Amino acid sequence: MIEGHFIAIEGIDGAGTTTQATRLAAALRKKGLPVRTTHEPTDGPVGSLIRQVLNHRVVVTGPAGSTSLGWSTLALLFAADRLDHLQAEVIPNLMDGVTVITDRYDASSIAYQGVVSGDAAVTEWIRVINKRARRPDLTLILDVSPETATERRRLRGNVPDLFEEDDLQRRLARFYDTIEQYLPGDRVLHLDGNADADTVHLGVLAAVEALRAEG
Repeated sequence: MIEGHFIAIEGIDGAGTTTQATRLAAALRKKGLPVRTTHEPTDGPVGSLIRQVLNHRVVVTGPAGSTSLGWSTLALLFAADRLDHLQAEVIPNLMDGVTVITDRYDASSIAYQGVVSGDAAVTEWIRVINKRARRPDLTLILDVSPETATERRRLRGNVPDLFEEDDLQRRLARFYDTIEQYLPGDRVLHLDGNADADTVHLGVLAAVEALRAEG
């Protein structure tokens, strides 16, 4: 059996990664392809812990009071969640010929922990701890202005998570502009995420069809 394609969709919070992953899956299913959508953090044991950290429900208590887990601890948790994700869900589906679409992958770890740490050298460490993570066949970066993303998050109405702070998102947007330099050898494509969802979807679908045409 031919192995399925592994596609990651990336961008800052409010870029539309979840919307586009869902729409891409629906379009491919209409073409008769078996598709599995997934996301990171996952719903597995490590991913569930990460989500509690991001939602401020898990904190560290010390002399200065309660604080969030440090960026390095989170980076390690994300890497552990990713390897569990691959073993439990991604690789078995790919081996069965299923196209797997993930809403975020290791590019998010490189971007978020790299920016939060404030140390450019950290990105190399992030790559090292994710060294055993299977590479996507295609990573799509939805580039969106911080202002547009902020408005989308506001309309969503959710309680902001640990990373949904405007200045941080502006820095993340700049980082994502050139993130392919931290993903050597990967097939990375940037798309304009500021456009309406239909237009972005057409760009996403065209990129995936080009990948499929290559076999």
